[in-house]
Amino acid sequence: MRPSLLMLAVVVAGALLSMLVYAARGGDEDKDAKSRGTQFLMGAGNFLVHWFLWALAPLDRLAAALRLTPDFFNFSGLGFGALAGLAIGLGELEWGGWAIALGGVSDIMDGRVARARGLSSDYGKFIDATLDRFVESFALLGFVYYLRVFAYGPLIAAAALGGSLLVPYARARGESVGVLCKEGLMQRAERLALLCLVCWADGALTRALGRPEGGAALVVLGLIAVGTLVTAAHRTLWIAARLRERDGR
Repeated sequence: MRPSLLMLAVVVAGALLSMLVYAARGGDEDKDAKSRGTQFLMGAGNFLVHWFLWALAPLDRLAAALRLTPDFFNFSGLGFGALAGLAIGLGELEWGGWAIALGGVSDIMDGRVARARGLSSDYGKFIDATLDRFVESFALLGFVYYLRVFAYGPLIAAAALGGSLLVPYARARGESVGVLCKEGLMQRAERLALLCLVCWADGALTRALGRPEGGAALVVLGLIAVGTLVTAAHRTLWIAARLRERDGR
């Protein structure tokens, strides 16, 4: 078994065991996540969100003990995003998946550290949201290059990249004019989860089905492209309708 797959097997086994422990302890909801509202899988993935944050509690304590700053996690996430794009572009999807996962953890931690230490600020909100776009762009640009062996591979990956940028842009523009719209299935958490899973599973799936490597990634990137473009269009139309009502048109 390849080292990265062995690591994945160990992590999955540990995750399943920790879920059982979490459920047995009562499955208490994370106060921070509950106060902010969870959007993963449009709320259907609440158990996974609260379990994951419970599992990250040791990292919360370590960050507090070392007095790590939100920027430490912001720029760590940026570094992991760059590594993910490089690994994916070189065809090392499994390692790219791990880099995406670590970048996602960094993204979660920067906000938790900021709120725990009372460091929330406009600077923090700006740098967090902006670096998130860099991180996602790096990973998807890696797919643009990796999928070049497929006739429409780069186009599909580029569509996924464009849609992934349009979803938060529509929300940000709505917020700038006083209309908040967070609805939609293919948000950042879902996109990162899909990218991680396909990076880890592509090799095994394509070998089992007798398809060329990257075939599963191509399908998932297509789903992300369609999902993000539909979500962005929905947000655009919903926000526009609210603005027209407010303006009396």
